[in-house]
Amino acid sequence: MHLSKSKFTTGLQCHKRLWLSVHERDAPELETDPAQQAIFDRGSQVGELARTYVPGGLLIDLPHYEVRERVAATERALQGGAKVIYEASFIADDVFVAVDILHRRGRRWTLTEVKSTCKVKPEHIPDAAVQTHVVRRAGLDVARTEVMHLNRACRFPDLDDLFVRTDVTDRVEDEIVDVPREARRQLRVLRGPEPEVEPGDHCTAPYDCPFIDRCWPERPEHHVSTLYRIGGKQLARLLDDGIETIHDLPDDFELGPIPDRQRRAVQSDKIIVERGLKQALAQLEHPIAYLDFETIALPIPIWDGCAPYDGVPVQFSCHVEDADGELVHHEWLAEGDDDPRPALAEALVRALRGAKTVLAYNAGFEIGCIQGLRAAVPELDKELGRAQRRVRDLLPIVRDHVYHPDFGGSFSLKSVAPALVPEVSYEGLAIGDGGLATVELERLLLRGSEMSKAERRELRRALLEYCRVDTLAMVRSVARLRALPSRRGGWRTVGGRR
Repeated sequence: MHLSKSKFTTGLQCHKRLWLSVHERDAPELETDPAQQAIFDRGSQVGELARTYVPGGLLIDLPHYEVRERVAATERALQGGAKVIYEASFIADDVFVAVDILHRRGRRWTLTEVKSTCKVKPEHIPDAAVQTHVVRRAGLDVARTEVMHLNRACRFPDLDDLFVRTDVTDRVEDEIVDVPREARRQLRVLRGPEPEVEPGDHCTAPYDCPFIDRCWPERPEHHVSTLYRIGGKQLARLLDDGIETIHDLPDDFELGPIPDRQRRAVQSDKIIVERGLKQALAQLEHPIAYLDFETIALPIPIWDGCAPYDGVPVQFSCHVEDADGELVHHEWLAEGDDDPRPALAEALVRALRGAKTVLAYNAGFEIGCIQGLRAAVPELDKELGRAQRRVRDLLPIVRDHVYHPDFGGSFSLKSVAPALVPEVSYEGLAIGDGGLATVELERLLLRGSEMSKAERRELRRALLEYCRVDTLAMVRSVARLRALPSRRGGWRTVGGRR
């Protein structure tokens, strides 16, 4: 039994997670979902491209499970005088590593770890440290360790500066002294029974543990951890005092206005409506265009002016409501890998023409999308600028004036809309959340040629339906908010949740 780099970093987070990952490889928690697979694919794509920025290397191109063969192939490359090796593989002290890029500088070596992020993150350092330790133990003089990551200042089509190579040698040297001892500890854990580890902050940092449900007991409805933006110290104090649910909160426990509204709603099992809701809604002048964008953010940009991970709108839904409540729906979805922004901007201008209010949920996102369109399609800057100035945000209207017991401490649209308007539901949709929508949009636009016509047609239908429900959810939520009774002074409960 040996450790790999990924196992070692998993063990740094939690020994129990490491043990389960090794001894229960077929556990359902370890099945890869589409969003995770997209992250893996993105990392592979970035890693392969990074090699072209350190050219002339020899790739150790063998399956990952052929450990001994990979190590032997690396040794042959070194003996043959290779100056650059991709996926150079070594094993020492029962730890196996495959280095993204290893390149010689005179008699010494530089170890380069490639990351698909736009900066060096704290968790990258132990990752690089274990590799540096193993390569040195295998006999190479590693003088420099670096992280090669994407550069947000790069703009397509000039990708000469796509990557930044950041020297992390000093940080690795500080970390590397603990690697041998930690590796021995992890190997002992793997050879023994499943370890007992108390749950805590390490369950979600630096990554969410797939086995978290095995360790955390099932929490009752309205657990105190669902209080809006509850701080760690406050939560710990409540749990230490034996207060488990919001129903148990004493009246004198100090809370901010929003979690206090949540407490009142949960304890009364009624909707709380604060004064000012009617006035806030009255500011939304008809015709109202309810707008939602979907974007893709590519690590390697492919459209003019885009940087790594720029969110580019490729789809929108817009329900336009007149003063009589009549609705007209507009929608647009890109096709193929051509730059979608000019055609989307034209369709958007048509959809928003005449609207006096453009309403979005968490509107900073939509404002950012429109701002990006203005830069990419300057001929429509005037019309888009007019629309941008009319954008209003529904989120703070809800957050500052209303609480429904079923919000669960969240003010996301997917928590708010089903609570206020149960007939608007994301359940049963082929695509029911933004993460999956992004993955599928990228697949449709960039790999659509790999699908049949019927598959593309069905995927487009599912994406359009998901986006349409988002804007319809806003329409119905506003109608529900307008119907809630309120009064000028103080707050009131609304009898019955519905």
